[in-house]
Amino acid sequence: MIKAVIFDLDNTLMDFMSTKKASCDAAIDAMIKAGLKTPKNRASKILFSLYWKKGIEHQTIFQIFLKKILGKIDYKIMAAGIIAYRRTKNSILKTYPNVKNVLGKLHRNYKLAILSDAPALQAWTRLVEMGLEDFFDVVVTYDDTKKHKPHPKPFMAVLKKLGVKNSEVIMIGDNVMRDVKGANRLGIKSVLASYGNVNPQKPDIKPGAEIDDINELPAVIKKFQKNAY
Repeated sequence: MIKAVIFDLDNTLMDFMSTKKASCDAAIDAMIKAGLKTPKNRASKILFSLYWKKGIEHQTIFQIFLKKILGKIDYKIMAAGIIAYRRTKNSILKTYPNVKNVLGKLHRNYKLAILSDAPALQAWTRLVEMGLEDFFDVVVTYDDTKKHKPHPKPFMAVLKKLGVKNSEVIMIGDNVMRDVKGANRLGIKSVLASYGNVNPQKPDIKPGAEIDDINELPAVIKKFQKNAY
């Protein structure tokens, strides 16, 4: 019997990567306007290479970026970038369509949890910004275990807080290598949110189900309940 549903956060409930790219574009434009003499395409490649190396949530990325390009921090240029980044992110970050409606329906019948690789402050900030914080009984972030998915520790931590068994839970996420692989390893039923999946799928890692819209999730859960998958 399914008793709980665990959600990844970024690119599952909200369109994080599109917002990230748009915010970084705005930041680079602002830094160039403030005096950064680097072509935009080159600056963008450098910035995202640093994000992939340091972590997509790295909090001093603009300092590292400017040191790499200029050999020092130019605070005027950095401030312009940070302000443009924040303004853009705050103006366009939103949930995918139907997220609140689906969460409201599910919360009446199941315990709901967030399992995110984001640091606690960033995860909670996004939840509150989107008005999602009251839908979830449990929120587990990177800060709780210091491990990223698919490591078992984050999954075991959320199961413990929910007070349920592996077989009583569904995990939905956009990342095959983190969400699906991690859930499958522990016998947790997995659902791939293909609408948010920006990574190529691995043919040897199969989700229990796949959805193109979060509206499909309640029906998938019912099928899991009947052992249809």
